[in-house]
Amino acid sequence: MIQVYRFPFSVFRPGPSAPDARVILLAALAILAGCSTQPVPDRIRISYWEKWTGFEGEAIEAVVQAFNQKPERGSDRIEIELTTVSQIDRKLLVAIAGGDPPDVAGIYTFILYSYAVKGALTDLTARLEEAGIRREQFIPAYWEMCSHQGRMWALPTTPATVALHWNQRLFREAGLDPNRPPRTLRELDEFAERLTRWERGNEIRTGPRPDGDGWSLAQVGFLPQEPGWWAWAFGYWFGGSIWDGQSRITVDSPKNIEAYEWVRSYTQKYGKDTIEKFASGFGNFSSPQNPFLSGRVAMEIQGVWMHNFIEKYAPGMEWAAAPFPGQAETGHPITNAEADVVVIPRGARHPREAFEFIRYLISQEGMELLCSGHRKFSPLAEVSPGFASMNPPANPFLGMFRDLSYSPGAFSIPKVGMWNEYRRELGVAFDEIRSLKRPVRETLGELQVSMQKSLDQEMRREVPRSQLVP
Repeated sequence: MIQVYRFPFSVFRPGPSAPDARVILLAALAILAGCSTQPVPDRIRISYWEKWTGFEGEAIEAVVQAFNQKPERGSDRIEIELTTVSQIDRKLLVAIAGGDPPDVAGIYTFILYSYAVKGALTDLTARLEEAGIRREQFIPAYWEMCSHQGRMWALPTTPATVALHWNQRLFREAGLDPNRPPRTLRELDEFAERLTRWERGNEIRTGPRPDGDGWSLAQVGFLPQEPGWWAWAFGYWFGGSIWDGQSRITVDSPKNIEAYEWVRSYTQKYGKDTIEKFASGFGNFSSPQNPFLSGRVAMEIQGVWMHNFIEKYAPGMEWAAAPFPGQAETGHPITNAEADVVVIPRGARHPREAFEFIRYLISQEGMELLCSGHRKFSPLAEVSPGFASMNPPANPFLGMFRDLSYSPGAFSIPKVGMWNEYRRELGVAFDEIRSLKRPVRETLGELQVSMQKSLDQEMRREVPRSQLVP
């Protein structure tokens, strides 16, 4: 057995009942697929906007059909009408402002706090208390990310954490143990160097950049900008943060400066032009030409969802995952915990009936049907014995990703309405730093001033609670 992580949380693994549970799931989905989806007269029609397509869209369709076919869940009087909506972060706000929103919407956490600050969501706090839905029923990180200013604005649906993924074949070829990940950032740098390959004509070198001209990168061990989705987060793996949890931006802290100096070091080692030429040959993320899937990048940070892309675009790939190594002195694994969430928009015509559907969605039955279809773990604290086996095909590291969400080192995006602006500007700063255009301290210092100004303005114009929808 591969041992790639070690920390004191319960491990969540597929059990011996996997085949039976999978058969039951497939049979249930087949029955649901054959059920009529025609609207039933005299039911209250609840409009539900969701952003998922493909197998993820099929999973939420199964949940909706399950609700609509269960009289005890209210389907004798409620009919959920599911609509797939692209660019939901823009279209939902327009619908709310125009007075014609859906009754329920599935959104991303990166827009949750801006919607809450603008008074665009219905406060779920009282309904949750009345229904007996409590924090203890969820993994704490996912309950917490749905709250803001002491109120609950959403509930989590499909959760995720991120970890280091590595190509075991490339480890073996470099003389590294394919079952052992780097355990510190220093080891990560050492492994990355051994996994980096240079070419010049018929010559091949591994390790540091060879002397002389004409060398080009053929393979790299690690690049901080690949895939680039966590440009804002590197400070956390060094023990830093980008805000204090209340009212102060902290992006220019010593730990963040150290982190982005480390990001910069990779460009200094390989050369800006060399990296850009190498990266120009990368294909789309969702394709066999993805640099990690094609073996051009040996290690990268990715989420629990990466297993799905490996199965689709690189079947047979030898890979493994473990917590990304960090510099924090706590000893806890560090990860970004995130989730999709479900909300009731302000102005929804049927908030009570919408909440009845949400209650089913976040029940063990509804949540496991959804998360198994997404091939993710559940945000609920308790899961059924056969749940892990419902993920077809099972992610061998699903338990590790779930355990990471319990770690005290798990972090999420700042709960500020100006987060999209902050993330965008952090991305600009990251690009300036890694491309050696500007010094780290100067770049983060300017960002500190501008983002603190934006946060101060937001706090002055926050919507009073008396104007929020109960």
